[in-house]
Amino acid sequence: MPDGDHQQFSHQPPDYSCPFCALIAGRSDPVNSQQDVVARTDRALAFVSPRWWPNNHGHVLVVPTTHHENLYALPPADGHAVHDLVREVAVAMRHSYGCDGVSTRQHNEPAGNQDVWHLHVHVFPRYADDHLYRNAPLPGFVSAEQRRPYAERLRAALATA
Repeated sequence: MPDGDHQQFSHQPPDYSCPFCALIAGRSDPVNSQQDVVARTDRALAFVSPRWWPNNHGHVLVVPTTHHENLYALPPADGHAVHDLVREVAVAMRHSYGCDGVSTRQHNEPAGNQDVWHLHVHVFPRYADDHLYRNAPLPGFVSAEQRRPYAERLRAALATA
């Protein structure tokens, strides 16, 4: 597929204001805060998500630091950087959260449940019988104060890795 063909899979509105690009640029908003950021490389950023599932608090999103709407548009170098940071976060999460395992997932397009038009990979802490795939996310967003202990644990674990 030629490089430009991925545009046919775009669902991003023309006037889209990307919340992840704002966070990458160092801005906080009512939903995402700079205190949520747990790791950054030249090509990828990891932060505690403001949306939680009932039994999987403190899950993390890993995004490329340049705007790519979805997997179809992701250059290989950015994909490798995101995947490398996903692995580091998963290991840190396993050590610092006391979880039983970790799951990752990534969505593309509305039919694939993508709801922010910037590629992101979810890294979920998993616990026995947590029913992650049977539960819907909690309504609304959790506060920065609720996210803070998870971000602090992950930053500490990543610093010692």
